[in-house]
Amino acid sequence: METEKTEKDLVVDVQSSEIRIALLENHRLIEFNRESSKDQGFSVGDVLLGRVKKLLPALNAAFVDIGDDKEAFIHYLDLGLYFNAFDTFVRETNPNRDLASLYSNTKLGPILAKEGRIEDHLKVGQMVIVQVVKEPISTKGSRLTAEISLAGRNIVLLPFAEKVSVSQKISSHEEKKRLETLVRSILPRNYGAIIRTAAEGKNAAILVNEVKALIEKWESSWKKIARSKGVGLLFSETSKTTAIIRDLLNETFSNVYVNEESVYQETRQYVSQISPEQEKIVKLYDGKEPIFDHFEVTRQIKSSFGKIVPMKQGAYLVIETTEALNVIDVNSGIRAKTTDQEENCFEVNKLAAEEIARQLRLRDMGGIVIVDFIDMDTQEHRNALFKYMQELMANDRAKHNVLPLTKFGLMQLTRQRIRPVTEINTTEKCPLCHGTGRIASTAVIDEEIERKLSDLVDSGQQKLTLKVSPILGAYLTKGFNSYVRKWKRKYKCKLDLCEDANFSILQNEFYDEKGKAL
Repeated sequence: METEKTEKDLVVDVQSSEIRIALLENHRLIEFNRESSKDQGFSVGDVLLGRVKKLLPALNAAFVDIGDDKEAFIHYLDLGLYFNAFDTFVRETNPNRDLASLYSNTKLGPILAKEGRIEDHLKVGQMVIVQVVKEPISTKGSRLTAEISLAGRNIVLLPFAEKVSVSQKISSHEEKKRLETLVRSILPRNYGAIIRTAAEGKNAAILVNEVKALIEKWESSWKKIARSKGVGLLFSETSKTTAIIRDLLNETFSNVYVNEESVYQETRQYVSQISPEQEKIVKLYDGKEPIFDHFEVTRQIKSSFGKIVPMKQGAYLVIETTEALNVIDVNSGIRAKTTDQEENCFEVNKLAAEEIARQLRLRDMGGIVIVDFIDMDTQEHRNALFKYMQELMANDRAKHNVLPLTKFGLMQLTRQRIRPVTEINTTEKCPLCHGTGRIASTAVIDEEIERKLSDLVDSGQQKLTLKVSPILGAYLTKGFNSYVRKWKRKYKCKLDLCEDANFSILQNEFYDEKGKAL
């Protein structure tokens, strides 16, 4: 059963090489995303101009060069109904043409036959507009579609289409009719749309502005197509931060914390566009400790991404990811809440189901997932566990399917796989032995740090910050006449101690007053 009110916090940690995004529900980590710099490949939703590299008639598919290390894959069924219109547009664009006129006068039909062959529509060397629907996973390249869509908060814009469909989750027939009539009236020629659930009750001005923005984004790519017939990115989906806000933002969102000014401004501006009354929930974090440490995200990542995931009262999960599938084993550990073994197994399995539903979202695990629950004798308990798992998975945005338990106590799930599983190494190399198994005495760590401090003061440094792990920090500051206090007096310098949960036990680093590592 759901809690009366679920508070959602989005914590955005902007670093030089990547942006890390954590979604917390009631302060518990539910989703974790990393957005790296663009030179590390393409993301889901990116729209590109690609070149057909090789046809695969036996698979009715083709390999497409999109500028990535691995060739991307497109199947005939992913060309879309109006592929001919896109193809005509790409072939006939050039810098001297009126592109708006060319687009609106391009004929949509005829639609592609369901049983057609890819070699009748694609040739090696042909340029095609494509969109990434699956990121490269293991040895496979990106999966593409030629049916382009631009997702907004309330509307999904479909270039070279004519249908306007409305989300089935909008139950009111009158509201469906209103939205469909409104959107049809504002869409120019050769555009279609899907009206999302979030559009329910929205006024015309909001929808008009969103459609205009999406059309502008699509039309801004035309010059690139006309100017360059080479492979390249036309435009990206919104950043992961705004994509998560776009899909999840509702009245339960309480805060969005960002630790960098430009991303904060971008996020605030986006929220003001899609939900003006919630603009105030976006806040700039300027605390001294790292943002993930402050909101206890670092600790939760460390405890949640290992091979063994602990649960309450000794129970734990063992999670293994292979090329073909993900395997999760449920263990009761020392837990024995009741003397009734069957009831105890059922309680542990329910607890495990809650954690598994969270782990699937957290690690973005996709494909086939096999869960080995603890064996239960009664069919009633097996059915109850199956229904409970379905309820827990209902909040998962990824397409999924849950099957009942087999007679061996195994549950099979499938979950949409659009990017590789998020893997974080939660083990640490020993900072002293570096994997050799031999270490110097820990009793001399204070002497080692003092030696470094002495050298830095001698070289003219007077204001220093010493960054250490929380354990080493406690050791250096314990007691009235602590090591840190003695060093300040002895070397007549200003020394601040800063603890970082990401540091290994005896790791220590000095920084100058400008924050530069010494």
